Amino acid sequence: MAEELAAPLTIEEVTRLRADFPILSREMNGQPLIYLDSGATSQTPQCVWDAEQQFYESFNAAVHRGAHSLAVEATDLYEEARATVARFIGASERELVWTSNATEALNLIAYSFSNASLGRGGDAAMPFRLGPGDEILTTEIEHHANLLPWQELAARTGATFRYVPVLADGSIDYDAAAHLVGPRTKIFAFTHVSNVLGVVTDVARLVALAKGVGAFTVLDACQSTPHMKLDVKALDVDFATFSGHKMLGPTGIGGLYGRAELLDVMPPFLVGGSMITKVTMEGAEYLPAPTRFEAGTQRISQTIALTAAVNYLDEVGLDRIAAWEHQLGQQLVDGLSQIPGVRVLGPTGVPRIGVAAFDVEGVHPHDVGQYLDSVGIAIRVGHHCAQPLHRKLGLAATSRASTYLYSLPSEVDELVRRVAEVRPFFGLS
Repeated sequence: MAEELAAPLTIEEVTRLRADFPILSREMNGQPLIYLDSGATSQTPQCVWDAEQQFYESFNAAVHRGAHSLAVEATDLYEEARATVARFIGASERELVWTSNATEALNLIAYSFSNASLGRGGDAAMPFRLGPGDEILTTEIEHHANLLPWQELAARTGATFRYVPVLADGSIDYDAAAHLVGPRTKIFAFTHVSNVLGVVTDVARLVALAKGVGAFTVLDACQSTPHMKLDVKALDVDFATFSGHKMLGPTGIGGLYGRAELLDVMPPFLVGGSMITKVTMEGAEYLPAPTRFEAGTQRISQTIALTAAVNYLDEVGLDRIAAWEHQLGQQLVDGLSQIPGVRVLGPTGVPRIGVAAFDVEGVHPHDVGQYLDSVGIAIRVGHHCAQPLHRKLGLAATSRASTYLYSLPSEVDELVRRVAEVRPFFGLS
């Protein structure tokens, strides 16, 4: 992977970028804040807040409704945002549905399949119908948001829910996947990057398996979209989801990519105003995608702010961000692995982003997090919405450090130094 990466950002460039993030100048518990929890939510640069504020100051109006000039301006900004973010992920604007986050996007797909399975949506929805004998496949490495919707979909339709196991080191068992994917597989949902291990999935390999049997592929791209160039067309997936708050954007905005030919015939699951062509007391007809999936008042200011975040990432360069984080990720793994009594989860020698989940022998992750917080270091502790993976690895919870484009090698060094103090602090040798 290292040979394929662009030149990473330099320390001087990152130092300049940090000036765009005022929160990074804060102190926490009397220490300079070291923010290593970007895998949960990233910090936002000033330009993102400014964009949202400017919308409210100058353009605030309902979109796709009013005929007055302000409403037209707001609608133009809203749809320009869609076009910008769609290009960012390699899609057309017709293929990007706004959602509140990736969780909603994954549920949207699942509930659309449910409605199709109930005969809602007409004959055009036939390809999406599920029933007894059909199988939904995911993996043991998934975030709960890419597990529970499929479990529920299986329960509603009578389909069988199955999963690809992970190996002892937490990596996906690709050989098992080859045996599990079969003629009954209708949906194969998997993550692009593990939110626990930071390991990059061999998407091409899994997509090839799914295409070989005509199954739909769903990619959870929450942990890849912020950190590496995402091209949904090149990946050849049918659906992909992401969240804005992990990629310098605000909370409350995310997206669903779907192939245009699929979105146009999928039945909606959330219905109401703004997504119809005709309503009678007996029924309704719906607009084409993506509007048919955006009922009610849209997330207007959030889309404007997300556009500012995307433009910021484009200006810095996703290829250089990926190279920088690969460097930081290796530094994390190497440094933490050398501490006696610390176990870093995940396989070695494989592509990963700047994420490291680790276990400190004899110390609960919450205590690890509390100690690090006391010296100004913010990390994530818990099961990271991935209980099955943790259970497979013999743990209830872990500590997780995650970097981003504004993280510095000196901050990683400080984390490693402080983690080495944890066991002695709690009286363990």
